[in-house]
Amino acid sequence: MTDPSTSKIPGLYAPSSWPTWFGFGLVWLIVHLPFGWIQAISRSIGNVLYKILVRRRRIGEVNLALCFPGLSSAERQALLKQHFGAMIMAIFEMGMAWWLPDARLKKLITVKGQEHLDAALATGKGALLISCHFTCLELAGRLYAMSIPHPWSGMYRPHENPVIEYFFRRDRTRFFSDLIARDDVRSFIKKLRKGETAWFAPDQNFRNKGHVIAPFFGVPAPTQPATSRLIKMSGAAAIPFEYRRLPGNEGYLLEFHPPIENYPGDDEVANAEQINKIFEEIIRHAPEQYFWLHRRFKLPRDQAGDVYKQQNISGN
Repeated sequence: MTDPSTSKIPGLYAPSSWPTWFGFGLVWLIVHLPFGWIQAISRSIGNVLYKILVRRRRIGEVNLALCFPGLSSAERQALLKQHFGAMIMAIFEMGMAWWLPDARLKKLITVKGQEHLDAALATGKGALLISCHFTCLELAGRLYAMSIPHPWSGMYRPHENPVIEYFFRRDRTRFFSDLIARDDVRSFIKKLRKGETAWFAPDQNFRNKGHVIAPFFGVPAPTQPATSRLIKMSGAAAIPFEYRRLPGNEGYLLEFHPPIENYPGDDEVANAEQINKIFEEIIRHAPEQYFWLHRRFKLPRDQAGDVYKQQNISGN
């Protein structure tokens, strides 16, 4: 298990960390406002950042043009503006996960499809919850822990910012029964083989050794192939796990979809494409809440046709 101790984080109280502490102080104040106010503040800040963060806006424009060619330019622009607001809401949703009492969060939770998870675990073979990155990812962990009786493990990657790392270590240990370093695949498989639940989000750009190129919204994308390997090695059920913010003040949905049938096969590209198609369907439910501001379609250096290079967009 990753050491959750907060006493070993270098630079936690250094002067360079003071702005982050101040920023999270503001977040603490805002998340204690009514839920509708939090959303309104997020939209307002998002509208400002949409105008200021030109490079990120361009990345989002490219991604949405590739994934939703059937939308008009005006419709994609409106969607991207909503997304900037959702990204700000993600910061406040982190604060909600860390600081709000259970009593306030309980009335925001809607759970669907838990019978699929119950049935999978009843076989004793474990369940791999497969998700894509929506903005309320951090809050989803807290809501799961509050509403689902099955303990679960999650993969963990240290954050570069010491203050964020402090809260991740302190609070994620309340959401998960275990935190496993993302390169510790053996421990992850052990959890599944013991009949437990683990959470895995393999949807973002993956250009490391062993990647595959699979269509994502019909566009070739470097894709993480580990999902099928985890299922093959563990025998666990592969259950798509959807989480998103509902319209208005309805709160948040946690939905467990039926286990993926006839998965995995022998073709890793076909396996990755099968997962990507599931993610596409989930993303269409609330496209403004998916992470569009990273270069999902950036290709490895040895492959031509990088859409971001064509737009002179560098970085992550």
